[in-house]
Amino acid sequence: MAVGPVSLEFFPVPGVRLAATAAGLKKSGGLDAVLFEFAPESRTAGIFTRSLFAAAPVQVARDHLQRAAPRYFLINSGNANAATGQAGVMDAETCCSAVSQQTGSSPDETIPFSTGVIGERLPVERLTNAISQLRDGLDENNWLIAATGIMTTDTRPKIASRRFNVEDKTVTITGIAKGAGMIAPNMATMLAYVATDAAAEAGLLQDLLTAAGERSFNRITVDSDTSTNDACMLTATGVSGVDLSDDAALAVFVPELDSLMLELAQGLVRDGEGATKFVTVTVEGGASESDCLGIAFSIANSPLMKTALFASDANWGRIVMAIGKAGVPADPARIDVYLGDVCLMKGGGKNPDYREEQGAAVMTGEEITIRVDLNSGTCSGTVWTSDLSHDYVTINADYRT
Repeated sequence: MAVGPVSLEFFPVPGVRLAATAAGLKKSGGLDAVLFEFAPESRTAGIFTRSLFAAAPVQVARDHLQRAAPRYFLINSGNANAATGQAGVMDAETCCSAVSQQTGSSPDETIPFSTGVIGERLPVERLTNAISQLRDGLDENNWLIAATGIMTTDTRPKIASRRFNVEDKTVTITGIAKGAGMIAPNMATMLAYVATDAAAEAGLLQDLLTAAGERSFNRITVDSDTSTNDACMLTATGVSGVDLSDDAALAVFVPELDSLMLELAQGLVRDGEGATKFVTVTVEGGASESDCLGIAFSIANSPLMKTALFASDANWGRIVMAIGKAGVPADPARIDVYLGDVCLMKGGGKNPDYREEQGAAVMTGEEITIRVDLNSGTCSGTVWTSDLSHDYVTINADYRT
């Protein structure tokens, strides 16, 4: 059960059409193949997993992105095509060629993406047989079914949208993402696709995506594990006529992109496998942002801390433990710790005014904030995480069987 409400409203992006179908790749059935089509002259940027075992589609995606401006994305769920060696690369290339044959594009103009079980060959024929149906179903209004088609253990689709004015022109940004487990920051840790009808060269798009990803997808963790298939893409169709090379347009665009990507990133945490809590961890008063983030992630990734959150147990000793193991230089005698507005620890020791029932009241909520003040500088950092429940174990124990 995901934490918090969700909005499934969106604005179509001029210059983008999508389709989804059931190709028979998921054992559970349902939508599992998605096709994006972008208007000619669109530009795309991407960030990908840093895993040593980067999946075959990630390898092909990086290569194709260097060779051509993408016109199509082909995405499948139910099979990751990861740890499949050169055969997996050939399978991904075969799928790109099949899109080429159905659309009249170059194979290099298709980027493949996969998500699902690792270590099994992609059922290529099932996916390629679905491409003609995907091509015929392309429509600008299919964002929500596309968001559903890329899901694996997700319980609900993730979609976010923005529409705003730049002088006398309207700009749209819409994005979808999937991810519920194997979520930890090492690039983007999921699949995400964001498109806008603004115009931008690939280099600028890359800079915008990298910066926005660092402030959003690289600030979340569900279980501290990084996927082999992570990819996050940003495409600009240019149909609106607003050019992001204009500083005034860029100044309006960047905050909208940042907020959209943060909404998607937080949506992954809210739908984390087995999640019952959405947790914000903020560390402030540090000497550097990296110090603050190091401590924040130490807290957010701690199994002991996450199980205490699930139990609604105000065991603040686990927060202290996580701060201590982070390897960040800090003076314990200066550190304050808060649950919500309740001060648990003051100056490195238990706050004499703290009462257990105060902390317990905060921990019963679905949304919890943990705040640490190092009182040693002016920098801060925030990450978002979920609790660790019985359902997380059940989902992952049963994932393949």
